[in-house]
Amino acid sequence: MSQYITSIGYNVFFDNTLAALQQFVQGSTYSKVLILVDRHTSEHCLPLLQAAMPGFDGYDIIEIDPGEENKNIDFCIGIWKMMLDFGADRQSLLINLGGGVVTDMGGFAASTFKRGIDFVQVPTTLLSQVDASVGGKTGIDMDNVKNIIGTFAQPKAVFIADRFLATLDKRQLVSGFAEVIKHGLIADKAFYETVKGMDAADLSLEHIRHSVAIKNEVVTQDPTEKGLRKILNFGHTIGHAIEGYSLAHDANPLLHGEAIAVGMICEGYLAHRANGLVKDALDDLIYTFRTHFPDYTYHAGIYDSLIALMKNDKKNSGDRIGFALISDIGRCSIDQFVGEELIRESLDFYRELVG
Repeated sequence: MSQYITSIGYNVFFDNTLAALQQFVQGSTYSKVLILVDRHTSEHCLPLLQAAMPGFDGYDIIEIDPGEENKNIDFCIGIWKMMLDFGADRQSLLINLGGGVVTDMGGFAASTFKRGIDFVQVPTTLLSQVDASVGGKTGIDMDNVKNIIGTFAQPKAVFIADRFLATLDKRQLVSGFAEVIKHGLIADKAFYETVKGMDAADLSLEHIRHSVAIKNEVVTQDPTEKGLRKILNFGHTIGHAIEGYSLAHDANPLLHGEAIAVGMICEGYLAHRANGLVKDALDDLIYTFRTHFPDYTYHAGIYDSLIALMKNDKKNSGDRIGFALISDIGRCSIDQFVGEELIRESLDFYRELVG
């Protein structure tokens, strides 16, 4: 029997057999089923799905290029055109089989095609399992600003199987670990203490379920991010700016979790300076992230570019840059507005920390 938690009108299943997905598809009356994959998930994950669902062959495949740099309107247009070519109508189902790029963009494409068709998420990376596939946010990037175009649209179901994690390289697996640690930092001190010393490869399906449950508890109370849900953005105001800058300028850009790890150290410093986080907690946070994630070196000359990206962040109010900042391990405050001088100070803090 599959374990599941209930979210906003749908269930999130934790099931390595994928039997729940097979039951969902077989019990449906969709006119057409399409599966969105990228090149990597087409090669490594689609065969696992097919093997788990014998007899399920009445579907069409839409394949996109992998990578955050392709999560944009041009690739969305390609998805919409393929849907048209395959004859998809409003009674069709889109199965998003992939990481955060596939689940974010696939959800957005489904929620806007013919004013919305049903979709389900089958996240295949740790990042997408604990973050991108749960909560009903869909989106694409524009001009290096993360998820600036998107919708709130809930899937019909989410199916999480940690068997897919064996297809990831270590860097991708560790990237997702940043969001697992974050969930403990903002809402569950005991969970943070449990996972901070673990290796990402040792996370069990139960650890993943607990991480998803933390996020789910937040999003079910605040589906459209009017209040509490903003705590999930800890590390993301600076982290998204770092990620956007890296995508545009680095030969080997940072992955999402790597950038958010930098962001959580910087915003941990802001929390210490502006929200009462004690230094011992800040030091613990720094040690945790520097243990698991590589240092990122940058120079002060990029600060103006980073600030410009932060000013486009969705959490801002007017010309004020908004943050979610922890006040203690397991407690987080929303709508914390910090001046540019202190933001630059936090960037200096990280830069000097890593030398």
